Amino acid sequence: MFGKLFGNNKTPKEEKVLPWQNLTTIDQLDEIELSSKGKTQLIFKHSTRCGISRMVLNQFTEAYDLDLNADLYYLDLLSYRDVSNEVGYKFQVMHQSPQLLVIKNGITVANASHGAINDLDLSNFV
Repeated sequence: MFGKLFGNNKTPKEEKVLPWQNLTTIDQLDEIELSSKGKTQLIFKHSTRCGISRMVLNQFTEAYDLDLNADLYYLDLLSYRDVSNEVGYKFQVMHQSPQLLVIKNGITVANASHGAINDLDLSNFV
């Protein structure tokens, strides 16, 4: 009875899994730059200690089009601070968290942070 009243009889929502590639080394940035000449590269910088970053990551995951022709990298910027710093230097963006960079033809063609991440229409960059 209470399950019907309060909605406890719902089937669990299937969790969407994105094709993340972990970004853990500075050397990968050269690979991303090179790969971006043939395919759009996305870097999601996430702070694992920040509730806002977690919320934006969850929203991004829900909205992400799995058919998008792009490589998707996940950077835990607390565990890989040196990589996070190098992302800023290499791709000429000021560090923010959470942050999404869109790399195409070796350069950053778009970047956004916080709620603006989910406002980006990624299909415009593939």
